[in-house]
Amino acid sequence: MSTLKAYKRAPGLSNSTWYKGILNSQMAGTQDNDGAFDFVFITMRCGTEPPPHVHSQEHEFFHILSGEMRAFVDGEVFDLTAGECLYLPLGTPHAFRLLSEETHWVAFITPGGFFDAVNKMNAPAERVELPNDDTVTYANVDMTDTIKTLEGIGLRFLTEDEIRKEMPEYPL
Repeated sequence: MSTLKAYKRAPGLSNSTWYKGILNSQMAGTQDNDGAFDFVFITMRCGTEPPPHVHSQEHEFFHILSGEMRAFVDGEVFDLTAGECLYLPLGTPHAFRLLSEETHWVAFITPGGFFDAVNKMNAPAERVELPNDDTVTYANVDMTDTIKTLEGIGLRFLTEDEIRKEMPEYPL
């Protein structure tokens, strides 16, 4: 176990990255807490959401700061607005769609390490705001490397048949 130190951190260029059109500002990661959790401020534009997927190693907890999100989880649909939270236990297939043009939220993921994998695929943010509209997103990228990297940490994207079964209201 390492010697942990208290710190103060805010979103800035030193801890913010662009990943498939998403701004991630990592407030805490494995190096900060011996792998206990990831804590990330996320800003997304409608249309940059990840495909339906399931984590086999992490629990996720989302808190919406502004905007609106619709989550598809285990056959249920949850509409989330500012101030609301959503817990996703590991092993639970899920997806989400933004209902507002832009959504700001916090992700708490335990144990940590998910963003270590994401950080292998991202780019340093050039400014602490969303990248331009012509950026690479899940919708317009070859997913081969993404699938390989994320499968290495136990995340799996769902097939269309699984989506129809697990989240029938998800728009395909």
